[in-house]
Amino acid sequence: MQTIDARGAFCPGPLMELIAALKLSAIGDQIEILSSDKGSAADVPEWVAKVGHKMVGVTDKGDHWSIIVEKAK
Repeated sequence: MQTIDARGAFCPGPLMELIAALKLSAIGDQIEILSSDKGSAADVPEWVAKVGHKMVGVTDKGDHWSIIVEKAK
């Protein structure tokens, strides 16, 4: 699993980094994005549902969020 550390970046930075990583990934690959921007916890799942990828999980780690997405198409 690829991990993107976007802690300290503000929206839409973490989402843009995820989109770039998904373009380079194969179907079935999972990407974890670490974000300290609380908006990412809502924005990323909303975008994932809109474009048809799979949300694996969103976890509050205290000082940041761990968001795992699986490329579905």
